[in-house]
Amino acid sequence: MQAHRHARDCARSLRVMAFDIDGVMTDGTLFFTDEGTELKAFNTLDGLGIKLLQQAGIIVAIITGRRSPCVARRAENLGIEHLFQGIEDKRATLAAFLAEHGIDAAHAGYMGDDIVDLRVMAACGFSAAPGDAHPLAQRQATLVTQRHGGHGAVREVCEFILDAQDRLDDILAHWLPTPTP
Repeated sequence: MQAHRHARDCARSLRVMAFDIDGVMTDGTLFFTDEGTELKAFNTLDGLGIKLLQQAGIIVAIITGRRSPCVARRAENLGIEHLFQGIEDKRATLAAFLAEHGIDAAHAGYMGDDIVDLRVMAACGFSAAPGDAHPLAQRQATLVTQRHGGHGAVREVCEFILDAQDRLDDILAHWLPTPTP
């Protein structure tokens, strides 16, 4: 319970939330056609979660080590303007992004799933890892989700952040049916 309260406190002041792709927005499986085209499966629950964060005014970014045209297409579909692919030093990329936008790292979050994400996760005020992430990523994370990467873990984080900021109920109210008299 103490860890959950700490995670809520960290998420309360987030202005930027960045996500890895493989193992976070996908289950980490890579598909290749015979022609070499890379395919990834994205979860629609996660996509709506990202849209909800954006609706609340939280800047969403993707910082990933791989480079893939389907990731650019997914970012475009979700209206994510801040896409960084082929990144070796995710922490430096996030730090430069935050400096450019005048945002302190204490107000930024990152969701990663493996050891390549540890440094960027440690540099943020809030970090998250899917329930099936590498044990070191889970240990570094402020919040570990119940759901796995590519299966709603991103949505779980988005709703957690919105709830910590007391915005979730208002945002969800738009879709809830109105009571009939």
